[in-house]
Amino acid sequence: MTDAMFDWRPFLVRWSEEWGDALGPDDSRGEPDEEARRAGWLGFAPAPDARIAALEERLGLRLPPSYRAFLQVTDGWRHAGGFVWRLAGTEDLRRHEDASGLAEWLREELDEDSTPEEVLLAGMGERALQLDVESDATYVLMDPGDVGDDGEWAVYEHATWSGDFHPRRHASFRAFMEAMHRQFHMLRASRLGEEFTNSTTQALDRAVDNARLDALRGHHEQADTALAEAEEYGRPRAKALRDQIRRMLGDSHLVDFGPLKADPLYAPEVLPVLAPQHVRDGAGWKSHVRTVPKAARATADEILRQVLQGTFRYTVDGPFGRAVDEAREQARWGETDAAWRTLRAALPSWRPLGPDHLAPVGLLADPLLGPLLTADRGRELLATPRGGETGTAPAPTADADPPGLAWLAEGEPTGRGYRFVLVEGVEPAELPDRLADDTAGLNEPMELWRARQGRSGNGLSATPWEDRALAAVGRAGPGWSFAFDVEPWHFHERTFRSPAGPASRGSRAVVVWGDLSGLFHLSVGEDGAEKYAFTVQGTATRRRGAVPPALDPDRFFGPPADASPGEARPWQEAEREALSAVAAEFGVRLPRFALTCGRLHTFTTLSWTRPPEPGAVYQFGTFTVHPLPGPDEGGGTGW
Repeated sequence: MTDAMFDWRPFLVRWSEEWGDALGPDDSRGEPDEEARRAGWLGFAPAPDARIAALEERLGLRLPPSYRAFLQVTDGWRHAGGFVWRLAGTEDLRRHEDASGLAEWLREELDEDSTPEEVLLAGMGERALQLDVESDATYVLMDPGDVGDDGEWAVYEHATWSGDFHPRRHASFRAFMEAMHRQFHMLRASRLGEEFTNSTTQALDRAVDNARLDALRGHHEQADTALAEAEEYGRPRAKALRDQIRRMLGDSHLVDFGPLKADPLYAPEVLPVLAPQHVRDGAGWKSHVRTVPKAARATADEILRQVLQGTFRYTVDGPFGRAVDEAREQARWGETDAAWRTLRAALPSWRPLGPDHLAPVGLLADPLLGPLLTADRGRELLATPRGGETGTAPAPTADADPPGLAWLAEGEPTGRGYRFVLVEGVEPAELPDRLADDTAGLNEPMELWRARQGRSGNGLSATPWEDRALAAVGRAGPGWSFAFDVEPWHFHERTFRSPAGPASRGSRAVVVWGDLSGLFHLSVGEDGAEKYAFTVQGTATRRRGAVPPALDPDRFFGPPADASPGEARPWQEAEREALSAVAAEFGVRLPRFALTCGRLHTFTTLSWTRPPEPGAVYQFGTFTVHPLPGPDEGGGTGW
């Protein structure tokens, strides 16, 4: 229905009756309000056509269709929302002439990058007609310069006390009035709670129930639309349900799960999702738990402690809970795509905790499984029928990890280089036994950037010549494990000691070291000894042992067959081909997602450099960078 065809009277009658029914004994009201309550009508008598015509002649403007039709039903309105106490009819409508000072402020914001919409808005205050007659410092302005294809004028609402200097735009007078009806409902619902009930709230609550079923059947976009409307009317269940959809899609802005965080049934599911935000940006934990019953405060505090310490684990009963445990075990060894497939297969068996639950949002707080839930995967989860409902399963999202090793040539994950050890027939947890000199074992899983923070000085050793790596570990394909250095040191071939030999006892091991500045090293060990190796640095290539033809460095780093004299193959192209050949030769891969976005176990390796020979002298130095004096201090601007 177009705004011009909208039937104002039923809408306004319903609004008037809802307003009167919501008045409590403590609500102060004057005689006009008491009269409106008795009459069941917040409006006035209709404006005769002659009076509307006289108004248009006075203004020199033809009124927009929806406001004109409104006047034909009532010549003004009381209590438009919570902050406008009377709206203008034919006698009170007037030109605003920037009485609010809004136009002047908006013009000051304009610059050469301003959009046409911003330029149009800047002149609104001087053109607009003022609709508010009595209000709480709230202007309602109808702009004859902002006209839609249907002839409707935009209406701008500007509350000077709100702290937002940008007025809120409504496409038409009808859209503004519908928004004010929603605002009335929102304010009354927050004040009266379940006592505020009428035909509108009852219809909305039925829509919320249906939306939840739609969400469980995989129709999350349809559900979100219905819940968004109900939330604007202040229906508390709508926000709690919609927050779950929004958070699964990666949106955390103003997500607080409404009353669920104070409900003992749902709090263990949603509070862990809110806790990381508190850890990141200091969002008030007390504001989340102030409504939590005292008996449950200890649980809430324990949840926060676990999240802070990284020990929180999402748990759930039933088949989905078993899938969660299996997926966590896969994720902690870098098999994040397999972990997601495990969760995805089990989603239909997931069951809600109660009628206000529509997705396993607690997964987001799990340190190992939470990173798996990208926006695309969250969308796939929401599109999957679950909770006992049926529907069509969505097409699976693509795996996050590319095959093989070639992706390392793009500069991920360290941005400067990489080095790693691959060992065949050995589980990741066994790698410290081959690559470390202590029995400390593995650290708890952590993000790559945290692992980098663990490094200090020269590698991780107090002995200056040593180059000990902090290595992240996981599975590198069928039958292989990897140890990946999170921040490689500089390669010096004269002192380099490949771990391929000692790592390969009773097996095979592959060591690769690449640097974006023009280094590629490969060494392969078997049964405890190095079998072959090569190093390419710039244009120089050095070999040891019989390098198989499939890995011959001349295939990758030599000049192209059709090259001109002195022409070299682009380094990144050569590096990518060399990495692809290593992956094909040994059937290995590295998990990009786990190394860049996930959490992995780490440990400290043996030194990748040999100790100085007896009598050898070595030097070790450090330097500190200080800023030069600035221009005002008589210096330059560099470092």
